[in-house]
Amino acid sequence: MNKKPVLVIMAAGMGSRYGGLKQIDPVDHDGDLIIDFSIFDAKEAGFEKVIFIIKKAIEKEFKEHIGNRMEKHIQVEYVYQETDCLPAGYSVPESRVKPWGTGHAVLCCKDVIDGPFAVINADDYYGKTAFREIYRQLSEQGDNEKYQYAMVGYRLYNTLTENGHVSRGVCTADEKGHLADIHERTRIEKHGDRAEYTEDGGATWTFLPEDTLVSMNMWGFTESMLKELEGRFTVFLDKNLPVNPEKCEYFLPFVVDELLKEGKAEVTVLKSADKWYGVTYKEDKPMVMDAIQGLKDSGYYPQKLWKAASACRKKIRRAGFQAYSRESEAWKKNGENRRKRKIAGYNRK
Repeated sequence: MNKKPVLVIMAAGMGSRYGGLKQIDPVDHDGDLIIDFSIFDAKEAGFEKVIFIIKKAIEKEFKEHIGNRMEKHIQVEYVYQETDCLPAGYSVPESRVKPWGTGHAVLCCKDVIDGPFAVINADDYYGKTAFREIYRQLSEQGDNEKYQYAMVGYRLYNTLTENGHVSRGVCTADEKGHLADIHERTRIEKHGDRAEYTEDGGATWTFLPEDTLVSMNMWGFTESMLKELEGRFTVFLDKNLPVNPEKCEYFLPFVVDELLKEGKAEVTVLKSADKWYGVTYKEDKPMVMDAIQGLKDSGYYPQKLWKAASACRKKIRRAGFQAYSRESEAWKKNGENRRKRKIAGYNRK
């Protein structure tokens, strides 16, 4: 029997561009966080367990604002991404503060995952369709002669901000709907009505068309990805530490692209009709709050997110208890009837 997919949420980032822990910053008037909506949608799609990747430095705040609440609704486990989580023989460069990237974050989960898993960012809103599609894909498709992975793609222009640059995995899909290649562009900016990226600090810019497909770090993997991440991490360190010890990052898209080029993996591109929302900068927050409130006002989400979920569970439990009570009453009544018939039989004798 296939193992049920679990949800991995990367929440170790310190929000340097945002200016604080945006993971715990509410995005509506009821105090809900973006991560609340992700877990709500994931649970609705079928996920029963979430693994939070965090740093020890934010553990107390994270558990107080998120983890302790979520334990009432879904199974929770923690994994810690620290800069000193390195293979034997490697040490943290003296001036290194930055985490090692999304590939390293997922690699930190290797001891707690033994089946298919989805990966998301803690501070991105993905929408219900994305969670339904990736859960279905992970539940139905396993590795064959190639690793069978999945990603949810979004239109680049729906993921940009007016307030600075963003990092996106720019994708190309083939005619079969499989990912052909992916390149992490770490500085994409909106210039008027155009999106452009630079790889030389802004000296030159390259145009990205409107229909460009991007990854927002919503991936679906089998357990095989953990083995690949582990085996390739030392190669990454050997190549990058000598030239960029302070800032080199081991990105998930880098590893996915390598596996595609080696013919070892096939990645199904799942497209979501839902709009992506994210708060990269503090100035993005009012727009996101308006959008989230609009989703609640339209009935797409209940106004009281987890209160509604708890009420639903109570209703189910109550219905179950009532059904059990009715069944018990019927059983007792049948037993009484059998007893009466038995007595009547004795009397006739």
